[in-house]
Amino acid sequence: MEIKVNTGILSANEQKAVENRKLFKENGVFAINLMGSPGAGKTTVLEKTIDYLSGKVRLAVIEGDIYTSKDARRIEKYGVPVEQINTGGACHLDAKMVSGALSKFDLTGLDLMVIENVGNLVCPVEFDLGEDQKIAVLSITEGDDKPMKYPLLFRESGAVILNKMDILDFTDVDLEGLRKDIHIINPDIKIFEVSARTGQGIDQWAEWLTDRVKDTVK
Repeated sequence: MEIKVNTGILSANEQKAVENRKLFKENGVFAINLMGSPGAGKTTVLEKTIDYLSGKVRLAVIEGDIYTSKDARRIEKYGVPVEQINTGGACHLDAKMVSGALSKFDLTGLDLMVIENVGNLVCPVEFDLGEDQKIAVLSITEGDDKPMKYPLLFRESGAVILNKMDILDFTDVDLEGLRKDIHIINPDIKIFEVSARTGQGIDQWAEWLTDRVKDTVK
C-alpha cells in the first residue's frame, strides 16, 4: 500500500497568517497572541491591562473559546471593541478564524490587537495567527515544572506573565527555579510577576507592552 505524505500541513494557515500580519502592519497595529492554561488568569490579566491602558492605547480584543462567550462579555464591559471566536471543539485559534474576526474591526482606529487564545499549553503555540508577539500567561498554582514540560510556548514567547503572585506563600513553587528554567529555554524572554487580582505588577507589564506598541510605525 502506498502512503502519501502531504507536505506543509500548516501551509494554508501560514499563508493566512502572512496576510493577517500584512494587514496589521499596513494599519500600524501591534498584535499579541495571549496564551496559557485554562484558569491561568488570562482574561483577568487582560481586564487589568485594558484598565491601565485606557486613554493611552487604542485597543481591541479577539476572544477565543471553545463554546461560550463569557470572556467576551467580560471584556465588553470595558468599552473596547471585542469579537468572539468559538472553535466548536478545537483547542486553538487559527489564522483563518482570526482573519474572519478582523473583518469586523476598523483597524485604522487601533494601536493594539489582543488575541486571547483558547486555554491550552500545547496547540495554540503551533499556529501562527499573524501576531507580532506571543505572550505566555502562567499561574504559579500550575507548578514550577511547566516550562520544562511545555517548552515551545516559552521558547516562542517574548514575555511570560507569572500570575497569582499574591498567593505565592500558599504554594510550594520554587520561584527562583521557575525563573531559571524559563531563561534556560529562552534567555531573552521578559518575565513579569503579577497578581491580576490585586493589580501587582500590571503597570510594569502594561508599560512594556506600550513601548512595543509605540515602536510600531503608524
